[in-house]
Order: sequence, then structure tokens, then C-alpha cells
Amino acid sequence: MDSALKELRQAVGDAYVIDTPEDLIVFEYDGAVDKATPLAVVIPETAQQVSECVKVARRHELPIVARGAGTGLSGGAIAEHGGVVIAMTRMTKILEVDTENRIAVVEPGVVNLDLSTHVAPLGLYYAPDPSSQRACTIGGNVAENSGGPHCLAYGVTTNHVLGMEVVLADGTIQWIGGRTRESVGFDLRGILVGSEGTLAIVTKVVVRLLTKPESVKTLLAIFKDLDDASAAVSGIIGAGIVPAALEMMDDLCIQAAEASVHAGYPEGAGAVLLVEVDGITESVEEEVEAIEEVCNRFRPIEIRTATDAEERDRLWAGRKGVLGALGRLAPNYLLVDGTVPRTKL
Repeated sequence: MDSALKELRQAVGDAYVIDTPEDLIVFEYDGAVDKATPLAVVIPETAQQVSECVKVARRHELPIVARGAGTGLSGGAIAEHGGVVIAMTRMTKILEVDTENRIAVVEPGVVNLDLSTHVAPLGLYYAPDPSSQRACTIGGNVAENSGGPHCLAYGVTTNHVLGMEVVLADGTIQWIGGRTRESVGFDLRGILVGSEGTLAIVTKVVVRLLTKPESVKTLLAIFKDLDDASAAVSGIIGAGIVPAALEMMDDLCIQAAEASVHAGYPEGAGAVLLVEVDGITESVEEEVEAIEEVCNRFRPIEIRTATDAEERDRLWAGRKGVLGALGRLAPNYLLVDGTVPRTKL
């Protein structure tokens, strides 16, 4: 291991190799329950340095794990079998924003929300919005194929990644995909997105940007129990309505989020639906009316509409803060993604 550490230091510099027990503690865990201690952590700044680190690990038969912000819930950023963690915390540049073609080229350590904030003055945004978007990175999103509340209408990460520069297992640097929606050849981009770092390490990403909608409305539909809220979900989708976002929370989530974030959720509700629609002002108003009409068939206690952007942000802050809020009640709270037909909710 001493020989490997020496070579890693030559690749990235002494200051960017971590191997002392006390400094490795913060790399033992991510957002999952399990933890494991790596042998070392390296923090490269360029694709070439990532390549050199991969080659060193390969020569010394050491496992490698790429790490973004460590917010993932699947344990993908922890070194379960020891080895070397390659942390992307120095690769944080937004390299290019092409407003004409509505794309951006970013390094993997760019924080999700920072990208949308950066392009907001240009009337653009990046659609995938995981609950951890204030901290999670684009590279981590690519590895996990992250979604978020707005994936209902806009899709998950794979729908917004056009191309990638990656480092393969032998240290080769390779471009996958390109700068347009349609690329010739096999869809290697689609294979890599969601592969959790098992096939390659992403060092640059070309992402698709969207134009900010003319109008946005957010509704909070309050129900006495989950059955009515679930029926309303099926009613909305069954009516052919596809909101920008549609989220449901039960009473425990409501109480935890309200205690933590003070989002303005009602006390005593059995369940709430958080529904957002966006687009042209006229069509948004029509869609809001249609959603309210459907919800009213399932005995809501109340239906509220956010009056301004501040209230809308507060409602979403509650939803996106649920996991952390539940963690205050049970530190070992385990979350898994389940896929259920809406008729079985």
C-alpha cells in the first residue's frame, strides 16, 4: 500500500491524498445506513489526474470508488471493500453555457442547484431536482440517474445528459455521446447513466438546459387519509393531466417536515398532495382548475394555492427536507425506492 500511496501522491500532489484515520472518517459513509473505511482518498483536479489514479489502483489491484457529495442513499459512494475513494470535490467548474443550443458543459463536482442558479439570469434551468439538490453533484446524479419531484413531466438525469467524458477501468479517457439529442451508434451514454460508477468515472458532462416556464402554480391538497390522497393521484393521471410535479406525503412525513422546516403544512392532516403545474399562463390556469376539480371528488379538507414564489419555495423545502427531518426522529431511517402501479397505491 505504501508504494500505491507514493504513486497517488505523485499523480495529484501530497495535499490531495488522505490516508490518516481521523481524516478518513468523513469518507466512511454517505446518505445510506452502512459505512466502510477506505484505505485512502484522492482528490484529483483534472481528467488526466483521474486517469493516473485509476491506473495506479489497477496496477496495485485496489478497488476504486468515485464520490461526489456523499448524499446518495444507495451506499454507492462508500468503499465497501476498502481501496481508494476518488473524490470529485476539486472538479467544480461550469466550463461552458451555450444559450443558443441550450446546453452546458460541467465538471462532475458541480452542485446540482448551483448549475440552475448559474444559468437562471439567462432564462434557463436544469430540470432534474433531487431532494438533495442543494448539495448533490452532477456527477453523482449521473451515477445514480437521479430524478426529483419534477421527473414526472421532465424525466430523470438520463433524459438530460447528452454526452460525457469518462475514464474507463484501464485509465483510458473517452468521450461518450455528444452535444445533441441524437447521436449515431450504440447508446453508451444510456448504459453509463445510472451505472453507479461501475463502468466508468465521469469527468465532464454535457447537459440539456430548459427554458424557464412563463408561469408556475403550486397547489397543496390536504386529505384526511392516504386512501383519498392516493385516489386523487390516480384521478389526476387518469384524467390525462401530467403536472410538472406530483408528490404525496403521509401524516408522519408532514409532522416531521413541519417540525424541521416550518413549511406551512397543516396539523392533523392524514396526507397531502403537492402538485405543481407550469407553462403558458393560460394553460396553467386551466390545468389548475382541472386538478382542483379532480381533487374535489375525493373529499379534500382544503386545497391551497401558493400565493407567491416564497410560499412555493417553502412548500417544496418541506418536501425536500423530509428525509433529513425523519432522520431526527430515527437516525437509522432506511429509505428505498419502490415502484408501485398507481392503482395499487
